[in-house]
Amino acid sequence: MSDSITIGGATLRVTQGDLTREATDAIVNAANSGLMGGGGVDGAIHRAGGPAILEECAGIVAERGRLPTGQAVITTAGKMPSGHVIHTVGPVWRGGGHGEPELLASAYRESLKLAARERLTSVAFPAVSAGIYGYPMKEAAAIAIGTAADFLRTPSSVKDVVFVLYNDQAYRAFQKALDALREGN
Repeated sequence: MSDSITIGGATLRVTQGDLTREATDAIVNAANSGLMGGGGVDGAIHRAGGPAILEECAGIVAERGRLPTGQAVITTAGKMPSGHVIHTVGPVWRGGGHGEPELLASAYRESLKLAARERLTSVAFPAVSAGIYGYPMKEAAAIAIGTAADFLRTPSSVKDVVFVLYNDQAYRAFQKALDALREGN
């Protein structure tokens, strides 16, 4: 299953699959602020990529400290087919009144800005914050798709953004957000 839309000469796609198998220039990790791996997609990326990712993450934390929510850093992808992993920290859902929408949009935007600074052309995202961090999937999908679409309206090296969703519920939510964007354009 896959669906796409073209924005500013770039492609925005949603698909169902395994993020760790994507051969994009970068995949995005929904990381915790310590960057040391964990559960969900974070743990899957660290397991699939091997120890090189953890070593780079440890160096980043030693140099800069914990990664703030809404920010992003880049490392190797280790043994995965993508070239890089962009680690971003999304917000923990606390009801929506604690800046969660802005922080989630920032996590996506900063990841895409970092990809553009590195002159990457393709980036694959999970549903940041919509797993262990409890962000409601429908709202998370709308923010993710909207933020990516806004970014793609300004020319950059990024020409392909794909949201790789692990299950049917997430895929349907992101597909509906893509449909809403399509109808709004």
